[in-house]
Amino acid sequence: MEGLCILGITGGIGCGKSLVSSILKECYSIPVYDCDSEAKRLMSSDEEIRRKLIGLVGEGVYCGSVLNRKLLADYLFANAENAQGVNAIVHPAVWSDFLRWAKEQRCPLVALESAILFECGFNARMDYVLFVDAPEEVRLCRAMQRDSATEEQIRARMDMQHPEEYRQMSDFIVDNSRDDDGSLVGVLNRILEEIKRNAVIN
Repeated sequence: MEGLCILGITGGIGCGKSLVSSILKECYSIPVYDCDSEAKRLMSSDEEIRRKLIGLVGEGVYCGSVLNRKLLADYLFANAENAQGVNAIVHPAVWSDFLRWAKEQRCPLVALESAILFECGFNARMDYVLFVDAPEEVRLCRAMQRDSATEEQIRARMDMQHPEEYRQMSDFIVDNSRDDDGSLVGVLNRILEEIKRNAVIN
C-alpha cells in the first residue's frame, strides 16, 4: 500500500508471536492485525464464508451461529488438501479485511501477525518479514500448555509447518527461547530503527 510500511510477523507454533505483537503495540504504539483472531471473527460473521465452509466441511462446522472451532481445527490439520480448501475460502476475506483496517490506522507502520504468512502468500505483500524463533522443545511445551493439547497433536501441526525454510526467507529473526520481555524489547527496538532508516518513516 502506498505510503504505508507493513511488517509481517510469523513463526512456528509456540514460538511467541503474540508476545512480540504485544510488545510492538504496548511499547511502540504500532497497530497489529492478528490474522488468527480476525479470521475467527470473519468465519463467525461473514455469511459467504459460512456458506462455503459448510459446503466444504459439513453442517457440523457451525452450531447454530457459533463456529465449531475444534471440528474445523481437526479438519484443517488432518492433511494439506483440507488446509488448502479452508485457506482458499478464508484468506482472501482476511486480506481484504486487513486492507480496510490498515487504512483506518493513520500510522506509517503497521504489523500483520500470521502463523501461516508464507503458506497463504501474504509474505509477498509485506515490506518486511519478522520471524519469531525458539527451539522445537520449547515451542512444543508452550503449545501443549496453551492449547491443552497432547504432544502428538502439536507435533502433527508442527509437521505441516516449514520453519527453517521460512526462517531463511525472512528479513529479521527474533530469538524468543527465554520468554524475556526485556531482551525482546531491545531486539525489536533495533529492528524498528532499521526499518525506519530504510523506509524513511517520519
